[in-house]
Amino acid sequence: MPKIKSKPKRPKHRASWKGNVAFGLVSFPVQAFNALSREGSDIRFHQLHAECHRRIRYQKTCPVHGEVSQDEIVSGYEYRKGRYVEIEPEELDALRTQRERALTIDAFVDHETIDPLYFDGRMHYLSPDGPAAEEPYDVMAEAMEREERYGLGQVVFSGKEQLALVRPIDGVLHMAMLNYAAEIRKPETVVAQASKERPENRKVELARTLIRNWFTEDLNFQDYEDHYRKKVQELIRAKVEGEEIVAPEEEEPEAEVIDLMDALQKSLQRARRDYTERPRRRPRRRSA
Repeated sequence: MPKIKSKPKRPKHRASWKGNVAFGLVSFPVQAFNALSREGSDIRFHQLHAECHRRIRYQKTCPVHGEVSQDEIVSGYEYRKGRYVEIEPEELDALRTQRERALTIDAFVDHETIDPLYFDGRMHYLSPDGPAAEEPYDVMAEAMEREERYGLGQVVFSGKEQLALVRPIDGVLHMAMLNYAAEIRKPETVVAQASKERPENRKVELARTLIRNWFTEDLNFQDYEDHYRKKVQELIRAKVEGEEIVAPEEEEPEAEVIDLMDALQKSLQRARRDYTERPRRRPRRRSA
């Protein structure tokens, strides 16, 4: 009886970008997949008509022809008031050189070099695109892991040339988009300094002690949860089931502290109390 060939599995996630990772004369194709997932964290509300509770719809309309379908819509740039020039996606793609079709790494930097201010929040995992890309991909990830270095380069992504940082995470290359320096506002243009005088040293030293007491080397992001989201889910469940909505009881707030020195001292006392009440972890045994 002939064997029935199984159909190839479709990728679970859709690639956001395809291109080459290039540094020096080394180049290999990759696919970029969004590293962030909001499916389990976002609770989305729809706008409804208050009278009939039907969902509000947004339609794309032309002032001359009324509602139009997606295949009738093109991209255009307004070069003068009310005058546009149409730009086809193929025309934009034709402008990209081979270098611009790749994530070109120009330098490798220490992992502490990039200030978090430059991260714009978009994160992607890079996956080797095809069997031929697997070996150079693995070699690069392993080498960067051992050297503890990140790759910095540029890539044309979402129609714009952008800065990108590539780093290894457990054998997988991760790409983080960065802001250009020109896109970052200077702090003095946003925050007005209340005083140029140096703060009182006694208070600074007390604040440093507080920071040392709150310092931890065992940070685990799994310990942080979205508690507000759980409350919203419970509110939705209660309303669906017709239950009476009861506001949660709040803890009695502590008396407001006006004096900075007093606030620092009380915070330090609380930190020390929390530390003594914290469950102790057993020390790890060293392997022989």
